[in-house]
Amino acid sequence: QVQLVESGGGLVQAGGSLRLSCAASGRPLNNLAMGWFRQAPGKEREFVAARDWGGGRIAYVAFAQGRFTISRDNAKNTLYLQMSSLKPDDTAVYYCAAGRANLLPRSAADVGSWGQGTQVTVSS
Repeated sequence: QVQLVESGGGLVQAGGSLRLSCAASGRPLNNLAMGWFRQAPGKEREFVAARDWGGGRIAYVAFAQGRFTISRDNAKNTLYLQMSSLKPDDTAVYYCAAGRANLLPRSAADVGSWGQGTQVTVSS
């Protein structure tokens, strides 16, 4: 079982930037694909971005293309989500996710472990 702890959320004005971090621990992380999801109030949790261990497979949802960048520091066992040009619609709780086996986590069914979430609020 992988333990995931997110940080970096907060309040930001529209047009601003935030970088989320997710520290992973609990088992060897080799070949573990990881990703980010988000859940806005009253809405279902949705996929944002994911990448595998080596970066050969990276996926973004359409609204994240060009504004968000997923990266990871394997030496630090940490996943990042750099978000820029933020909009009020980006307001949500952002969750870090570890994929089952080496599945790229692009849906809840692909996720083996979740973090507790970090709140991102974008003001207009």
